[in-house]
Amino acid sequence: MNELPRARRSCHAVPASSETFLTKAPTLGADMYFLDLEDAVALDAKDLARGLARDAIAHGQWGDAVLCVRLNAWATELTNDDLAAMVTTQTARLDEVMLPKVESVDDIHDLDIALSELEIAGGLPAGHVGIAALIETAKGVMNVDAIAGSSPRLRALVLGPLDLAASLQMPPSSSGDPADHFDYVLMRILIAARSYGLSVIDGPFPAVKDLERLVGAAERTRALGFDGKMTLHPGQIDVVNRIFSPSEAEVAKATAIISALEAQDAAGALFLNGEMIDEASAKAARAIIARQKRA
Repeated sequence: MNELPRARRSCHAVPASSETFLTKAPTLGADMYFLDLEDAVALDAKDLARGLARDAIAHGQWGDAVLCVRLNAWATELTNDDLAAMVTTQTARLDEVMLPKVESVDDIHDLDIALSELEIAGGLPAGHVGIAALIETAKGVMNVDAIAGSSPRLRALVLGPLDLAASLQMPPSSSGDPADHFDYVLMRILIAARSYGLSVIDGPFPAVKDLERLVGAAERTRALGFDGKMTLHPGQIDVVNRIFSPSEAEVAKATAIISALEAQDAAGALFLNGEMIDEASAKAARAIIARQKRA
């Protein structure tokens, strides 16, 4: 089972065809960046974007952020060119690639094989490049349990709500604001990810200047147990980082629970501030402390 040692509260999209955005990105304070070769790049700018992304990976000051590249989906026939440009000795700083439109185990297996071949060719350690799987179609949701267990390279499942809404024939507005009708999908992805020790990231909030509604959307998926959320605009990053970090009150309560249970002589339940706590409470408390340490 994979561990989750790195924070992924904010997963920031950076158009790889923009040298300006690529240069600025490392200063924005996100936990994870994905340099986007897919939706943010016009077809005639793909080669330019690959070159700029490769240089940004090699020379950017990314600190300890998770550094990822979003590839084009297999169906576009651009994926292999993306991989050949991104997985080289020059780009050894690359942590992961994000594959869009993942619908089956075969999508991940094919990517795993391609990565292995490129790692050998580039003299990189086997398994060096991880995978983030973007779940954004009805078929992807249906097969998400199998997808989550399909490769030891997998690090995260990521929800793509805009494309998923289209796949499900929902109105476009259904993919942004919190809504009960999306909870089934969120929980399916969350349970699949946690079953295999993966991170799980909510999709973006497209109204980038409406921070009040962003708060509501982020708080909803944070309450469900997600690790973080995609961001599309630098102004969203601080909001998302704050919401997906445990509050001081949560950390204090978790610490008190652990201390109280460790201090008791006999196993079993006891009361803390009028609330019954036991080993199940301790597990939840340790999860809060672990999340705070990652943040």
